[in-house]
Amino acid sequence: MPAHEGHPGHRAYDAVIVGGGHNGLVAAAYLARAGRSVLVLERLDRTGGAAVSTRPFAGVDARLSRYSYLVSLLPKKIVRDLGLTFRVRARTISSYTPAERAGGATGLLVGGGERRTREAFAKLTGDGREYAAWQRFYGLTGEVAKRVFPTLTEPLPTREELRRRVDDEEAWRILFEEPIGAAIEDRFSDDLVRGVVLTDALIGTFADAHDASLKQNRCFLYHVIGGGTGAWDVPVGGMGALTDALATTARAAGAVLATGHEAVRIDTDGATAEVRYRTAEGEGVVAARHVLVNASPRDLAELTGGTLPEPAEGAQLKVNMLLKRLPRLRDSSVDPREAFSGTFHIAEGYEQLAAAHAQAAAGDLPAAPPSEIYCHSLTDPTILGPDLVDRGYQTLTLFGLHTPARLFAGDNDAVRDKLLKSTLAQLDAHLAEPLVDLLATDAQGRPCIEAKTPLDLERDLRLPGGNIFHRDLSWPHAQDGTGRWGVETEHPNVLLCGAGAVRGGGVSGVPGHNAAMAVLEQERA
Repeated sequence: MPAHEGHPGHRAYDAVIVGGGHNGLVAAAYLARAGRSVLVLERLDRTGGAAVSTRPFAGVDARLSRYSYLVSLLPKKIVRDLGLTFRVRARTISSYTPAERAGGATGLLVGGGERRTREAFAKLTGDGREYAAWQRFYGLTGEVAKRVFPTLTEPLPTREELRRRVDDEEAWRILFEEPIGAAIEDRFSDDLVRGVVLTDALIGTFADAHDASLKQNRCFLYHVIGGGTGAWDVPVGGMGALTDALATTARAAGAVLATGHEAVRIDTDGATAEVRYRTAEGEGVVAARHVLVNASPRDLAELTGGTLPEPAEGAQLKVNMLLKRLPRLRDSSVDPREAFSGTFHIAEGYEQLAAAHAQAAAGDLPAAPPSEIYCHSLTDPTILGPDLVDRGYQTLTLFGLHTPARLFAGDNDAVRDKLLKSTLAQLDAHLAEPLVDLLATDAQGRPCIEAKTPLDLERDLRLPGGNIFHRDLSWPHAQDGTGRWGVETEHPNVLLCGAGAVRGGGVSGVPGHNAAMAVLEQERA
């Protein structure tokens, strides 16, 4: 096997990158294209980290985005700079939220044109006030997105510089200074509408709408600024198409991608470093001028012998499914192909979300677990084999909220099964037929459904506590000790380029870009 296909081959590199997730591959591609010698050490037998596409169901030709599934925060700048052969498709429907009103099934469909959305709000709430408030609120966040998103690939602005960039005191106050719950309650009256707005503050974040830490605000901010518009798009070919394109680009530029190589120690004097690694055949060591760690802050501390950060905790349930066809809805006014092509909200009314958080904080599983679903294959059928497409099969991806890792500590398997059953029961309440009857089966006759708890994600991907952001999301501005790019560590030549960097989290490539820029800037200095 040639060196560039999986073995270090040399003993010294300009940059060694620990971890071959999408951020590590972005950094590798930038540095290799700048003429630097680059080695990527990846513990698993494949690159991609959490941004991969796999066939989870035996004998079934369905290639699912197994962990991460939509794209919003990836700057077009990175795609252009690296010449990536990667595309996304917009979803025509933003969301559908089923509801029970006056003893009948109804819901709120957002998308399909302004007139249709306005009529859907009026049908649900009785007049046009909630829709007008919706337009004003997302008009405000849209202006913030235009101003803030371009800063993610620039040196970190100070808080005051970012405030001047936002240039809207109302927007700054409701997003950066007071709990997002206050803004939602001030602007919206309908419980269901309030809940739809709040969900963007809770994806992967265990917090109440009024949490004084404002971690829910940081989560909300990253969910509404993506691409300068806040749109969440479908990756054509699945999320693995992105990381495959990144790996191809990095290799073509000369980077060495060594899979099955687990970094176990980083020793540095601030100017040069040595990285020790382990393989199935034994151990080795390589020298580097710079080391970029595409792993969590906890992993960084363990590799360098530093002080471990505060424990992180994830709070989500991830479920992948393959159906023989989409289920019929109790709300017969909506086509299931539209309802599931956007984000399908389940048990996510405002009060339901508050109750679920309170129950989980008290140590109990939520009685009505909130979650949201979307169907990748409606927008991009290429992830399914032609036979499955012809037969009308569809994928469903479910992301559950307010299920912190602590709830699974006693018996992960038993609690997972219980939570999955109650989560699907919440969905079934809005369907005209049981979802389980529509599940496809694999080559062994087993239902095509898999669920991942925070503890499963910690085991599979080394996400600390199953936290998909590696730790609480940070504000996209400088704070004490964050450095010029938000990737710096206490060691001048060791940089953090994973989701735990400032302006990390989500599939964005931003920490990888910023770490590469920091390396090149250090060299010029």
